[in-house]
Amino acid sequence: MDVTAPEGFSVPTVAARAEAICLNRICKSYRRGNSALAALTEITLTVEQGQFVTLFGPSGCGKSTLLRIVAGLEPHDGGDLSLFGQTPLEASQQKNVSWVPQSPALLPWLSIHANVLLSRFINRRADRRPHPERVPQDAHEVLAEMGLAEFADARPAQLSGGMRQRAALARGFILGAPVMLMDEPFSALDELTRDSLCWHLLDVWERHRKTVLFVTHSAGEAVLLSDKVVVMTPRPGRVQAVIDIDLPRPRTPEVAESSAFLSLVSEVKKKLRIGRENDA
Repeated sequence: MDVTAPEGFSVPTVAARAEAICLNRICKSYRRGNSALAALTEITLTVEQGQFVTLFGPSGCGKSTLLRIVAGLEPHDGGDLSLFGQTPLEASQQKNVSWVPQSPALLPWLSIHANVLLSRFINRRADRRPHPERVPQDAHEVLAEMGLAEFADARPAQLSGGMRQRAALARGFILGAPVMLMDEPFSALDELTRDSLCWHLLDVWERHRKTVLFVTHSAGEAVLLSDKVVVMTPRPGRVQAVIDIDLPRPRTPEVAESSAFLSLVSEVKKKLRIGRENDA
């Protein structure tokens, strides 16, 4: 693996260059009147450059909260984190991190082509520092990769829910950010559409190899997409286990039907169950 950090990132040591995302003992609590509700406790995790890593755990365990902290959308109470040596705020200001939410969040009066380009018009000063790892992708190319080329001029209301979510994924890739954060982007879709979008995402990710931190409630989805799965405990969320997904890439339907795949899905579910039992 090429562990050279993208230009524009400041990396203090050679040893740190492989770490795109580095979390060290991250904690988060919410105030409830005179008391505090712990959401995350002592989260330590590293994601190497070009890895696809999934956060998996029960509802309310803090997966989305952790993702928002990495994105710089929410503060944390304790611990340290960096994205290639930058703070989340610095990475966001330089457009070195992109966010794909649960909802496509498309503007209904704009075309799909205009919607996926919206991120280019936010904080435009950051685009004045081009470098190889953050060159924005061609909109027509990424729309074609997502199967949306013929719908570039359509409005969101003219597309199905799955197609709108593909547009949201395209918007994430078009920004060209080295780090992509995806918060359950398929959660509102039916099973067939969700399965189709997983394969679309895998196909496009294989071409671009961005560093991805992904959130899901589906063990099968986590194993299919990931290089490693981080299993979290019930609230307050902690890392119960980190499971390496040693399946060949590119992933194929044959891989998804193999005994090795099914064994890993079973292991992910088992670790989740152990975490629940330990917290009972």
